[in-house]
Amino acid sequence: MESLSSLLCLVVVVSASRPMCEPVEVNNNSWIHVKELQLGCWTSFVGKDKAEVHIIKLNFATTDSNLFSLEMADAKPMNLIITSSDTAYGFYTINAGVNIYKRNTSTVVLHGNEHSNNIHDVDFPVQDEELVRWTTRKFGGVTSFTTLENLKVMHSKPTEGTKGGSQECVLQSEDPSEKHFMKIEAAPLTSWLKSCSPPLEREKQRQRAFVANGDAPELHIINIPEDANIRNVSVRVDTKKSSVFLRGPPGTTWTFVNLQLTKFWSNNEIVLPNMLPRIQPLFELHSDKAEVVQKKALEYFKADAFTSYTEMRPDGSQLLLVLGRDGPAVTETVTEALRLTTPEPHQMPLLMQLYTSPDYRLPLDPNTKVQSDKRIYAEISGHTLGDIVLTIKVMKCFVRSKGSCPVVQELPFIPEFCSSNSCPNSTRLSFSLDQLQELSPTTWDLECSVKLCHSEKCGDGGRVKRNLEVTPPCQQTLNIPCFDFGLPAILGIAFGGFLIGVLLIGALWFIKIKTGYLSGLDMASSLSSSCPCTGVKQQPISSNPSASENSSANASIGSTQSTPTSSMA
Repeated sequence: MESLSSLLCLVVVVSASRPMCEPVEVNNNSWIHVKELQLGCWTSFVGKDKAEVHIIKLNFATTDSNLFSLEMADAKPMNLIITSSDTAYGFYTINAGVNIYKRNTSTVVLHGNEHSNNIHDVDFPVQDEELVRWTTRKFGGVTSFTTLENLKVMHSKPTEGTKGGSQECVLQSEDPSEKHFMKIEAAPLTSWLKSCSPPLEREKQRQRAFVANGDAPELHIINIPEDANIRNVSVRVDTKKSSVFLRGPPGTTWTFVNLQLTKFWSNNEIVLPNMLPRIQPLFELHSDKAEVVQKKALEYFKADAFTSYTEMRPDGSQLLLVLGRDGPAVTETVTEALRLTTPEPHQMPLLMQLYTSPDYRLPLDPNTKVQSDKRIYAEISGHTLGDIVLTIKVMKCFVRSKGSCPVVQELPFIPEFCSSNSCPNSTRLSFSLDQLQELSPTTWDLECSVKLCHSEKCGDGGRVKRNLEVTPPCQQTLNIPCFDFGLPAILGIAFGGFLIGVLLIGALWFIKIKTGYLSGLDMASSLSSSCPCTGVKQQPISSNPSASENSSANASIGSTQSTPTSSMA
């Protein structure tokens, strides 16, 4: 019995540490802001008559009175086309520069006190794309196409209704409230949003504990019931370091329109900004009951409590979900992020860092010049959402010179090995700049196209760019190196030369003494003086020669003197 009591107490304690909540109907809560995305466009077109061209498509719920008002007394000159498949009644206040066109068989009835001649009944198509083409043919283009739900009042502001960019109207999902040239007042939709949060005091305690541990302080749970019509949800996270649990019926797609430091779990497909392939479901959860979903979220994130729980059951097929305490920014545009058919240049934040050595310890400063005979090493890294493991695969690299006439040169690379522990969410490679030596540009943009891979499936990851300054190789390595001598070195060389001279002179003197060089020189001088060919006076001969010497000398003289006598004769 004691063990059973202890077990029951433990269950009670665990249940108390993980509080649940029962959702109630609300329009919005302090953490989650939901908007239905409508079909529309917004361009920079203005007609030749300086008039803008706007199309308004009105949708009304069957329970509404379908009454609306157009307040356009201060509007800029425009041609306004109104289309609707519902029966509605409108009252207009316009100026002379505003012309309203409606279909001649339309069930929309307009009333006004003045400028009735500016209301035109014409025959135009009701299908959206066809209507855009008809308007383009008639007026030359379309400034905006806006779909409004349950309109009550539309105020046209005295500002230009154009948007910078293309003049072509391409229909896509958008948030009508972003169009600054008009103010929309609409009847509240039937409540399709339920939300709740744990008890405030426990939430505060949980946040204090998380902040103390350095973990994420927010956990949001989003649940779409099985019988809901919604299938595509765009998620924008305006708070960092938050965790999101996304649960929906099969076929639901969650698209993140921005990248934040967010962890997520989902039983549906996840699409990161303009990235393929899609992240497949991470788990299965067929039950849409609030208690079951809340427990699963706490289990997967290993948390004790959550920040908010939200159920959505809208009628439309496109939804924008904004997570943020202060709500979505009015001026922020999310339309471009929702265009999945036109990928942006960068699929996720990527960074390329250069190094001069293969140890990847000292990064290269962006302003540092690299010699063209050197090899450089690069590391491409990025961060992803949640716990999804994405690997970066480099496909091709090239350099593009800066200037009016850029030179493009493909740059071969060699992948460098790096373990997953040392290179989380990154890859390494190296380049040789030899082929840039013969090219005149020195300032380049180094670009690499990459793919992001998940579970052996890869998708386009965009390009990552880095500037590169290249200089010719150092010429001193080809010649004798130059040395810089100071005063001590010069004095040392002079003293050394002096010592060498003294030693050489001493050696010559020693050789002269040992070999008798002087006596030999005197003998050579005496011999040269007795030579008859010299002009030096001969030494005197002794006066008392011996008899043998005299006889031989006389004979020699006689024979010597006889020759010229006979020759003279």
